[in-house]
Amino acid sequence: MEHTAGSKKELPDPNLLQDDEESQKNSCAVRANENTRKKHPLTDKPLLQSEELYETGVYPREPNPLKEIRIATATHPTAYIGTAPDAGQLIAIILKLANSKNTIEIGVFTGYSLLLTALTIPDDGKITAIDVDRKAYEIGLPIITKAGVEHKIDFIESPALPILDKLLENCLKLVFMLQPEKEGSFNFAFVDADKNNYWNYHKRLMKLIKVGGFVVYDNTLWGGTVALPEEDVAEPLRERRLFIIEFNKMVSADPCVEMSLVPLGDGITICRRIC
Repeated sequence: MEHTAGSKKELPDPNLLQDDEESQKNSCAVRANENTRKKHPLTDKPLLQSEELYETGVYPREPNPLKEIRIATATHPTAYIGTAPDAGQLIAIILKLANSKNTIEIGVFTGYSLLLTALTIPDDGKITAIDVDRKAYEIGLPIITKAGVEHKIDFIESPALPILDKLLENCLKLVFMLQPEKEGSFNFAFVDADKNNYWNYHKRLMKLIKVGGFVVYDNTLWGGTVALPEEDVAEPLRERRLFIIEFNKMVSADPCVEMSLVPLGDGITICRRIC
């Protein structure tokens, strides 16, 4: 430490030095988090920014099987694409309010939202779960099996559009056979898949879901980038950002739904079919 010639310098308080060091560490941590968000905006939590808020407001109500599948997914290279637990809590409430029994899931990943749905619907409920990657699904499958809900799940390894078209074809056949109650035989769907097909999924789901049923779309804030100028968005995120922006515009103008864009997780859009 330097001293000024001809003057007496007091030694600094060690506690103040420690506080200053902690302040610098915190400042570095904040900068690191900011840099992480710029590089990987989809890993950010738009509202619940800290683990402390999750520990007090979300995790205490998270069922143990969901906690297990979240931990099992944590080491996956793209773990951040899994359903956020805070969004999952709202989805569970919607499932209960809608008395959901026959549901569709487009995009399964390791199965967090799938397990959440299976735990929520009745024991004789069914989920048509569609994903192109069975390997990721098998990460969560042992936990789903242990939870005793695997019998509710029909996992189909396939792109979703041909499966949805087949379901529509089956519905039309039943209606033609004078079973009009089979039109719109599902009452809930969750979509977390290829963003360029969200509107294609929506058009089909509006025929498969009963009037009064719900469809929930994930990632409709896309790391908050939908509200940013394109030049401020990382290059790898720009294309899908445009898909999400376009979908948000189109679903907002759809007269067949009531909708709400909810800033939980990475943004979820909740649609209720009204006609």
